[in-house]
Amino acid sequence: MFFTYLRRELRRRRKAALVVASGLALGIALVIVVDSVSNGMGKAQDKVLQSLYGLGTDMTVTKAASASTGDAQRPRFQFDARGDDDGSEQSSDRVMVRGFTTLASSTVTEVAGQQGVSAAAGGLSLDVVKVSGQFTRGRFQQNGGAGAGGFQRGGGEQPQGEVQGGGADFGINQYTVYGTDVSRTGLGPLTSSEITSGRTFKATETDAEVAVADSAYAKEKKYKVGSAVTVKGTTYKVIGIATADSGDSAADLYIPLKQAQTLAGQKNKITTIYVKATDSQRIDSVKSALQKNVPGTTVTTSADLAKTVSGSLSTASSLATRVGTWLSVAVLVAAFLVAGLLTSSAVSRRVREFGTLKALGWKSGRVTRQVVGEAVVNGLVGGALGIALGLAGAYAVTAVSPGLQAQLGTGTGGGGFGGGGPGGGPGRRTAQTLEVALTAPVSVTTVVLAVGLAVAGGLIAGAFGGWRASRLRPADALRRVE
Repeated sequence: MFFTYLRRELRRRRKAALVVASGLALGIALVIVVDSVSNGMGKAQDKVLQSLYGLGTDMTVTKAASASTGDAQRPRFQFDARGDDDGSEQSSDRVMVRGFTTLASSTVTEVAGQQGVSAAAGGLSLDVVKVSGQFTRGRFQQNGGAGAGGFQRGGGEQPQGEVQGGGADFGINQYTVYGTDVSRTGLGPLTSSEITSGRTFKATETDAEVAVADSAYAKEKKYKVGSAVTVKGTTYKVIGIATADSGDSAADLYIPLKQAQTLAGQKNKITTIYVKATDSQRIDSVKSALQKNVPGTTVTTSADLAKTVSGSLSTASSLATRVGTWLSVAVLVAAFLVAGLLTSSAVSRRVREFGTLKALGWKSGRVTRQVVGEAVVNGLVGGALGIALGLAGAYAVTAVSPGLQAQLGTGTGGGGFGGGGPGGGPGRRTAQTLEVALTAPVSVTTVVLAVGLAVAGGLIAGAFGGWRASRLRPADALRRVE
């Protein structure tokens, strides 16, 4: 009897039911779109941060910044200005530790032993400046007005003339090298790149003269698998080409850690320790433990680095989480209130019907259940429409994939990921702009939330109508009989 009456009433009042369902559908669709866009913002930000510190890294440990920047490591080049006529080329490489600050390699073991740390790996980030070119000897040309022998009149011994031609022509090639712990390739900046040609390092190549080149740098220098790369007199064989998943790579060349330490003259030294926590929920406690138990270091988490992200990605994220959330709440509240008022108004127009049913023996509870049942069905219909509209909106955002910009690493600080991040070391990080595409993935949680809102909307509307229906008396119906 309940379902039969329910079906008949909904069919008879299709327009009113559609108005209530449409209001709920609009609010639910907006919630789905905003929640999906917020998820997309989170994924875009994770992709941006991953491009700096690598997949699986929860935090990094670097040496605390100090006033000293290591004057001894400032570039200094020495050449033999012989002035030979053969024009032989001279070159000099200067290998410098990025950020000019290092930690002892033993710190990795100390960090790995802390409670809550799943794995830790050290890395050494280097800047290489190569100056190469040649000197050309100038020629002395005597002036035509000089006396015999080309000397000044009056007995002077100084020749008259000028040096013509000659000079120096030198070019500068600056690139970055990252020394990676080949026994722990699951952590560090190289994990943010995909090996698109050749292979990555083997665990046995701890001190091998091999290298992995970034695809952009390899294209510029025309390197391929098997090419030879010389750094400060040491020749490395390119065994793989890596393509960064997002943005710029952390380094132009990747070599085994021991080789990087040898090039820089920094035996048993590293610039950055990449840390993975046992549980993502314990990152803050692990950070506190590291700051307490490993003095003289700066611990940076992905949340810390996320605060430095600016640009359209940050602006869009702020709009989605603040303006979008409040707009969704406002629309939902309005939809619930409108649904409740319309249901209550519909009950008022059915006074004769409900009064007659009560005169026939229907209890107030039965009348209330009937009204609530109709409202819940309206809510479920609105929920279905809202989910369909929300999915369509999320799909449209993903299909368009609007491009967003993220600026990273601006300002100063303790170095951050990657030993200061691409382009700088502790205290001298430079801005880096990355392009990311926005998507709007819809999760199961979002759909469940939409269903819950649909049921809640129906119950709220039913509560308004049920309360109004429960107060009706058979006499109210008789007064409306003409």
